[in-house]
Amino acid sequence: MSSQKWISETNAIGITSKSGRYGGGTYAHSDIAFKFAAWISAEFELYLVTEFKRLKIEEQKALGCSAKRELSKINYHIHTDAVKHNLIPAKLTPQQISIVYASEADVLNMALFGITAGQWRAANPGLKGNIRDYATINELICLSNMENINAVLINEKIPQSERLQKLNQIAIQQMRVLQEVENRKYLK
Repeated sequence: MSSQKWISETNAIGITSKSGRYGGGTYAHSDIAFKFAAWISAEFELYLVTEFKRLKIEEQKALGCSAKRELSKINYHIHTDAVKHNLIPAKLTPQQISIVYASEADVLNMALFGITAGQWRAANPGLKGNIRDYATINELICLSNMENINAVLINEKIPQSERLQKLNQIAIQQMRVLQEVENRKYLK
């Protein structure tokens, strides 16, 4: 009896069979495949379970990195739009414009981390990326909030030195709250 005939006569759920030279074959749902592997050999089942766990751990690591990247981008466009519309004069070269953006990014870096991107790079020559790539989730949450707040302050035409002081106070307060929330989780 062919696999296609058996599938149709037994109304097999989770198993399909296709004819053809390149796309043909009999396929089963992963749960069925795992059970079949367990039936064939305990060693094979152990190998599959171990490999599956390893892949899930790798997937979680990748999701964590992805989540951190997305979190760091949340209010980026709001911040850069405020810089573009309020701080960049009409006649600047592209290099001068990038300096304005970098200066505003360093306002946030100084307020939260206490150092500029350049200072961080000089202190960490062996690390790739930038200070934000090594930030904790709490720091990225705070940074995202500060991008939004700085955009509001820029739109209100508040000078950079005043914004830096306000943002530093906000960063200190938010990091304290976020740390307290994290500590409460560990107590449960």
